[in-house]
Amino acid sequence: MSGEDRIILGIDPGLAHTGWGVIHQQGSRLTCVAYGCVATDASVPLAQRLRKIHEQISAVAARFRPVCVGIETVWFGQNITAAFATGQARGAALVACAEHEMDVMEFTPRQIKLAVVGTGTAEKDQVQYMVQRLLSLRKPPEPDHASDALAAAICYATHDGACCR
Repeated sequence: MSGEDRIILGIDPGLAHTGWGVIHQQGSRLTCVAYGCVATDASVPLAQRLRKIHEQISAVAARFRPVCVGIETVWFGQNITAAFATGQARGAALVACAEHEMDVMEFTPRQIKLAVVGTGTAEKDQVQYMVQRLLSLRKPPEPDHASDALAAAICYATHDGACCR
């Protein structure tokens, strides 16, 4: 990890739930600043759901002033419809990050799991446990979307975040 002193945002995008997590990096020391989840209701029109994601991620950025963001890429799997919806949510979050002039690094779910747990095939509960340990939290962060977002921020820090120098 670099010797940077910086605030890093992590995002786990999803249309129903977009997790976010903010960490502070001082050299090799990582601490949790805040985390949460933007939830949208399926009964609300798509454009309004995307606006909510954009506005709430923008509010997080304005409050904590991260200089960079680690965001999970879209995993297609077998459900193309879900992947498309996740991609739209991801786009709304990325626009908010661009408006706040953050540098962005994208990571696959496998890269994030590898950085946090040590294996790219880790289960969600393993990621939550390691995020808790790495950030010295009293309990695993919930919901798991927020934990995954913190993991994306940790992955950014462990990849040295060269774009923020």
